[in-house]
Amino acid sequence: MAVLNFCCCSNLSPLPNLTTTTTSLSHHQNSQSHSLTASSPLASCSAPQGTQFRRNLSSICESFSKANVLALVSASLVFASNPALAFKGGGPYGAEVTRGQDLTGKDFSGKTLIKQDFKTSILRQANFKGAKLLGASFFDADLTGADLSDADLRGADFSLANVTKVNLSNANLEGALTTGNTSFKGSIITGADFTDVPLRDDQRVLLCKVADGTNPVTGNETRETLLCK
Repeated sequence: MAVLNFCCCSNLSPLPNLTTTTTSLSHHQNSQSHSLTASSPLASCSAPQGTQFRRNLSSICESFSKANVLALVSASLVFASNPALAFKGGGPYGAEVTRGQDLTGKDFSGKTLIKQDFKTSILRQANFKGAKLLGASFFDADLTGADLSDADLRGADFSLANVTKVNLSNANLEGALTTGNTSFKGSIITGADFTDVPLRDDQRVLLCKVADGTNPVTGNETRETLLCK
């Protein structure tokens, strides 16, 4: 890099006119002009040699410049072909980003997706059957028609999420968040556990109309966890 900086920033000055130098010295030292011209090392250096030096240095600079350009292009191609190298995110689900994505119909069944970030994603008909989704975020996500049966959803965030027509059979939603306009309209909740889930009154009434069964993991009856009257 030091050589590159020198090449790019330095302004190579032409070598001094050695003939002029010799002539000037001759004017000041008339008695020794012949001797100086014949034996001085400066006199032995020629203009073509200085020109060749500049050409060689210019060639070196050009080579370094090309090498740097090729390195930059190569790095750009690597990041373009594999975005995961440029940005890694999406939680524990490898390096795959699941936030703000269209994941319609994607199969996540049986996977461990603890604290996975699905914020604002489209998850229509996605399969989460038996998945471990503790603390996962479905904030403002569209889960219409998704399968969340037997899923561990403790502490999951469903704030502002569309959870209509979702299969929540035997799911454990203990402590899940459902603030805002979260809607469970048309969802199947047989055996689901809603312990400590802060539901709006209209959603609680809606769910209590279809609530039945007992959660196979916690042993809690669905109606009791919903505080149905």
